[in-house]
Amino acid sequence: MVAPHKSPEEEAPIHGDVLEQIFSLVPLIHLVPSCHVSKAWNSAVFSSLTHVKQIKPWLIILSQTTLSSRVKIAHAYDPRSDSWIKITNHLPLINKPHEISTVRSSHSTLLYTLSPSEFTFSLDALHLEWHQTPAPRVWRVDPIVALVGARVVVAGGACDFEDDPLAVEMYDIESRSGWIMCPSIPAMLKSASTSTWISVAVVAETMYLTEKNSGLTYSFHSDTMIWEGPYDLRPDESVFYSVTGMLSEKLTVAGLVGEEGNVREVKLWAVKEELGSGMEEIGSMPKEMVEKLKGDSEFGSVEVVWVGNFVYLRNTLVLDELVMCEVVNGKKCEWRSVKNAAVNGGTRMVFCGGDLRMEDLQRAALSEKPTFCM
Repeated sequence: MVAPHKSPEEEAPIHGDVLEQIFSLVPLIHLVPSCHVSKAWNSAVFSSLTHVKQIKPWLIILSQTTLSSRVKIAHAYDPRSDSWIKITNHLPLINKPHEISTVRSSHSTLLYTLSPSEFTFSLDALHLEWHQTPAPRVWRVDPIVALVGARVVVAGGACDFEDDPLAVEMYDIESRSGWIMCPSIPAMLKSASTSTWISVAVVAETMYLTEKNSGLTYSFHSDTMIWEGPYDLRPDESVFYSVTGMLSEKLTVAGLVGEEGNVREVKLWAVKEELGSGMEEIGSMPKEMVEKLKGDSEFGSVEVVWVGNFVYLRNTLVLDELVMCEVVNGKKCEWRSVKNAAVNGGTRMVFCGGDLRMEDLQRAALSEKPTFCM
């Protein structure tokens, strides 16, 4: 005898704690429609994300061709579910028809473009919203750019015909009162005053510029417009290349140990209190992952994305390999190697991070702009 079919009202309910465990196994983008099934499901989704398996910051890789200023495709890596998401129809940047503006990233979470007439930047987690301002007064090719508090700072990288190659300008994004000139970058950084040679990190209202090869560091306070330094952010003499950033709310250094052409280790150090107070080692990349980053060659430059308590590292000469480190409870480093799903010959890859909230993903998934797929 066949059992009669039950109506939805007669189906056995799934209790909240069971739902929470089920949702902890579901990729984040698939939880978006689950929020709209019922109030109970919506509550269970957010409870699961709070108490069972929290949202983790995404690594976002934009693909931009050399023939178009529009970024139509992005790939996002979600460490919570260890999965890649392809985002199409992404970032329709508004540029003049005759201008091709290269998208760049700075201190991991800021994206920007710079043209002779316009400076645009994006701050939100998925970089769907872009803000436009007039271009800085000084024309620059490869400047250092940072969001410091509520101000955008553009420094160095000036063209040869400009009077001051170390010029610094600042734009208040709240008052929108225009670019103001600030004291120039200290002269000791003159030979390396571009984003190619300088690593930038931001803590509250202070920007830190570090020469990657030497560890020479200066700080700039956006409130007082005062430079301080020099400081030495090279943990020891065995570190020949270093990149600074924020990790678990601490100023941190990722360094290559050894010498050019013979990298022995990749390590992370955190500044104990403030500059000059010393540094402590917080993690060393497992040797097998160092070898993966080397690939069949050696290390070129190392690109680092810092977001929340995550750091992502890649060798610019090895396109398909990434290494991720999650710092748990501010102390324990958990390392993982990740294959780069965004590798696609002929396009330029821009790496950034997104400290995502469920509300950000819901708003993006329900808008007409992006399309998400696993």
